[in-house]
Amino acid sequence: QVQLVESGGGLVQAGGSLRLSCAASGLTFRLYTMGWFRQRAGKEREIVAAINWSGGSTDYTDSVKGRFTISRDNAKNTVYLQMNSLKPEDTAVYICAAALTRTTEVVGYDYWGQGTQVTVSS
Repeated sequence: QVQLVESGGGLVQAGGSLRLSCAASGLTFRLYTMGWFRQRAGKEREIVAAINWSGGSTDYTDSVKGRFTISRDNAKNTVYLQMNSLKPEDTAVYICAAALTRTTEVVGYDYWGQGTQVTVSS
């Protein structure tokens, strides 16, 4: 019954911006750490960013620090990923996930969305 539904992906030129949204249902959203992961073609799924229940703590993978911002709105059961200064290597399926504890590990996440494609052209 838990559903995480991503939106906002698309095609953008290098240097551009996108904002991804993940709408959660079927869980007590405010109790969960939320994460954004991405999976590039032929590569393992990797953490992009995570945010704790209140939004007071965030984590980012080194390659996106300074460019991406994760945020959440518990009143809307939604987590966001603002992506600026996009690079071709950011091209991936971006996947929203929920964890009961604060973690950046794939194995720590309990629920996963279907993902949204982000393609950055050069």
